[in-house]
Amino acid sequence: MGIRRRLFGTALVVGAVGGVASAFTRLAARSGVTDAEIARVLPGDDLVAGAGHVIDRAATILTPVPVLWPWLVQLGKQRAGWYFPRWVELGIPPGRRGLRTIEPSLLNVQVGERVPDWGPGDPQFEVAVVEVEHALVYLSLRQKSRNWTWPDRTDPLPDDVLALSWALVLSPVDDVHTRLHLRLRMRRARERSPLMFLGGLFDWVTVALLFAGLRERVGNAPVADLGSIPS
Repeated sequence: MGIRRRLFGTALVVGAVGGVASAFTRLAARSGVTDAEIARVLPGDDLVAGAGHVIDRAATILTPVPVLWPWLVQLGKQRAGWYFPRWVELGIPPGRRGLRTIEPSLLNVQVGERVPDWGPGDPQFEVAVVEVEHALVYLSLRQKSRNWTWPDRTDPLPDDVLALSWALVLSPVDDVHTRLHLRLRMRRARERSPLMFLGGLFDWVTVALLFAGLRERVGNAPVADLGSIPS
């Protein structure tokens, strides 16, 4: 009887651990998205051929597409920053917090323009697709031996290059709701590196905070700022 209890207890522990591991594996790759959204072809999917890691995140935001679009365009390092919610920003110096207003000077992004990104070294994103009020897609090539900067050759890519694309796609749900779908596609030499899994979990947390921060901002966007947004 004692052996049976121990075996039963062990089975419960193994099952619980397996369930938790499965949940985290799923969260590292997807959150908030339906199977249909994952199967959907998005702008920029062709930028990183043979991507070994694809991460999909989505949320429905209570604001129309034209209001949400400029917040995404100005997002980024040395731009409007990352949109954390207020409770997170309490621990961030005021000068490093994400903007809570629209800055018109940051809204004119052009294909081919490069903007800095967070991460080790000096990575950059290059604007690859701009479909106004629908899709904004970035491409990034990060070579480890060059301090994670853009490689000096791209055909063929050096073995130590991390290639990734990041798509931000808007779809109207109705007159006052917008579906925001983010897709990150990555390819690197060591596709099975544990760092890719940990990076997926980090992405889950930061994007969840981004969605929360966006909801705060679009719910409190000054009318004057919205009126100055170029189409």
